[in-house]
Amino acid sequence: QVQLVESGGGLVQPGGSLRLSCVASGIIFSIHNMAWYRQAPGKQRELVAQITTPGGRTTYADSAKGRFTMSRDNAKNTVYLQMNSLKPEDTAVYYCNAVHYLYGSNYWGQGTQVTVSS
Repeated sequence: QVQLVESGGGLVQPGGSLRLSCVASGIIFSIHNMAWYRQAPGKQRELVAQITTPGGRTTYADSAKGRFTMSRDNAKNTVYLQMNSLKPEDTAVYYCNAVHYLYGSNYWGQGTQVTVSS
């Protein structure tokens, strides 16, 4: 059974930081491209950042560039999203996503809420 479990969300003031984590089980983590998506109320889910395998190449949405950093630790089956200089518009549920690098099998976590507010 595949599980992606996100953690690290919460309430933070504008300008603050959070680090999200996503632990994967039930998949061969090292052969899955990983991504973070987010969905704000009333809006479509959007890609925030992704990291490939092999190589660990990262790409970011324009809204995340310069503020967010995604990384992966294949030994721990975990991806991270370090979010700095958070803005109220970053408020959303953040989802972890895994896609098999060859077959395209697609898995989602349950999401973690991030709220940026004073």
